[in-house]
Amino acid sequence: MLSALLVNGGNYIYNLLLGRILGPEAFADAALLVTLLLVLSFLGMTFQLVTAKFVATLPSDQWDVFRNRIGAFALLIGCLLGAVVFFSAPMLQNILHTENALMFRIFAVGVPIYFVMSVNRGQYQGEESFAKLAISYQLEMWGRLGITLLAFLVIRDHFGALVSFGILVSLVFGLFPYKKLSLAKTAKAPIGLEWSKVRSFMLITAGYELTQIIINNSDIILVKHFFEAQEAGLYASLALIGRVVYFVAWMFVMLLLPTVVRLKKEGKPTGHILFKYVGYIGLLSTAIVLACALFPELIITLLFGDAYLSMASLLWQYALATSLFAVANIFTYYFLSLDHYKPILFSAVMGVSQIVLIVLFHSSLAMVVQLQILVMLVLLAVQILYFLSHRR
Repeated sequence: MLSALLVNGGNYIYNLLLGRILGPEAFADAALLVTLLLVLSFLGMTFQLVTAKFVATLPSDQWDVFRNRIGAFALLIGCLLGAVVFFSAPMLQNILHTENALMFRIFAVGVPIYFVMSVNRGQYQGEESFAKLAISYQLEMWGRLGITLLAFLVIRDHFGALVSFGILVSLVFGLFPYKKLSLAKTAKAPIGLEWSKVRSFMLITAGYELTQIIINNSDIILVKHFFEAQEAGLYASLALIGRVVYFVAWMFVMLLLPTVVRLKKEGKPTGHILFKYVGYIGLLSTAIVLACALFPELIITLLFGDAYLSMASLLWQYALATSLFAVANIFTYYFLSLDHYKPILFSAVMGVSQIVLIVLFHSSLAMVVQLQILVMLVLLAVQILYFLSHRR
């Protein structure tokens, strides 16, 4: 948890420095790349969660065989997806109004690296080897911060491509501590493990991570498409500040999943774990929303500077939307750990609803934020009702 706080703090410093150095207009491109990295992290999380779940249930002498097979599949999917991004770079530049296509091509090279890294992290998470897991996150974060700032100092131009290069190098750092994949040993499945269960869990998890991508990142991408660069950069700063709730909530999810899986395997009750983490996130969210409502100008000035002050009135509203999603997310991951998958459908419906509403109604940035509050209120209410019915 301490490491997760430090990593999220470092990532915040990284984004804040980008915002201050580049200004709202240029920051729009940099924020888009950070958003794509978040999209990639959710896709990679599919492999991390699948690896963590099944490593937690397998005897230790079968871990390597399982990891090799999952790792080979992750590398294949990463290469295919990376190729799609690489060759679609000119089209992405046109749709998202970026400075050049090179930044997308550099980013594409990192996609397979990220997926292999996710399998590596999944094994450490499933083993509950949190020290090694923490090292991987620390190396990625500090590498991205250091390389990007160094590149800015040396080159001072084409900032989108430089941010993309910093991301690529940081993914290489995040591979360590690394357990080498033995691709030649992927044919044999671990004894006692039905791979149909692995495939089913992977598909379901991938479906849920897709809803995470939609809910978490569609607003920034749609704002980048529908609004001018200046407004898109201002909105990106708002989103970055408001999402502190979600980033801190993720450290609880990292602890929640293996704990619930282990308790279920031992035949012990798990509800108290959910209550504990919902309580933590609820208190944290309330404090952050209140701070954003009482001191919006101070927070924005300290973090991004006076150029971003026009977003002050929307800060608490965005923080509220993110807080509602963070709490709903704890419910979903809890049920995912117990092999109950209906909450994923709820998130998918709400994610699609969010996109449709923003596409139809985007006359102002305030409307974009308020639509998200509405969608997240409905999602949280549905998750709570499902939990209550499940308990009965």
